[in-house]
Amino acid sequence: MAEIKRRYFLKMLATGCLIGGVTPEVYGMLLRQKQASSNGTQRLDDHIKDYLYKMHHCDYPHADDLFLDPQTFRVLETAVHRLKRLQRLVGHGNFQLLNLDSSLKIARKYPEVDAFTKAELDFLERIFYQDAWLYGFQGQKPLKDLTHRIKKRNVVKIPGTGNYLYKGVPLKTYCKIREEVGQKAILTSGVRGIMKQFILFLNKAYANRGNLSLASRSLAPPGFSFHGVGDFDMGQLGLGSDNFTERFATTGVFRKLQDLGYIRLRYPKDNLLGVRFEPWHIRANPLA
Repeated sequence: MAEIKRRYFLKMLATGCLIGGVTPEVYGMLLRQKQASSNGTQRLDDHIKDYLYKMHHCDYPHADDLFLDPQTFRVLETAVHRLKRLQRLVGHGNFQLLNLDSSLKIARKYPEVDAFTKAELDFLERIFYQDAWLYGFQGQKPLKDLTHRIKKRNVVKIPGTGNYLYKGVPLKTYCKIREEVGQKAILTSGVRGIMKQFILFLNKAYANRGNLSLASRSLAPPGFSFHGVGDFDMGQLGLGSDNFTERFATTGVFRKLQDLGYIRLRYPKDNLLGVRFEPWHIRANPLA
């Protein structure tokens, strides 16, 4: 495909990344130290309180959330529906590993998916390459290339889960968890390629009228997910979708994971990365 164009298409709004000239590092230090407002930090303290309120109410819209304009929202809508058709065609398991180039080829080949339009491709490029802090996400970006490909020889499918894990540290970590925590500990999400992260993130934004800020509070934008480089999610058998809520932190599986030292949270409670608390997320990338 043509050389990626790193163009911005969203209006910049103030976010927690830069508040009153304060860098994220100083912002975090002030939050941890809980400095009193008498020394001139009242405005910053108000921003912190507002930020934490948003994180504790991550699935609700807030006044300064960033929405797509109506024209771009229509492109988002068609892109999401095309991605869903593509996922149905190749199957959920295969879609976990699908990269952009393969997606484009399959879409062109099968009429039930149909080729991505130029507007959709431009939109996907912009979402991938823009600065996510524009709508509040401040985490690291482990995948820098939109055309990143997961090599099948580097992953293994975990029976009964529909998910893959990277060989090496992630797979060894998962096997140790199953051995030490027991059969109630289940893999709920493993390797996610860029297309999988696109469908998760964009579908969340689509369901919330194009609200990118809301989507990013619970789902990393494409390229920013550590599921692409080794991390995975664990849950408790029988808990269902509540495995992706704070309720998981009250389960026996979580307590065992914590006691055994497996919980090194990527997104702890009240983190400053613009992401909700994720007690289910296992850090398994040895380099990050």
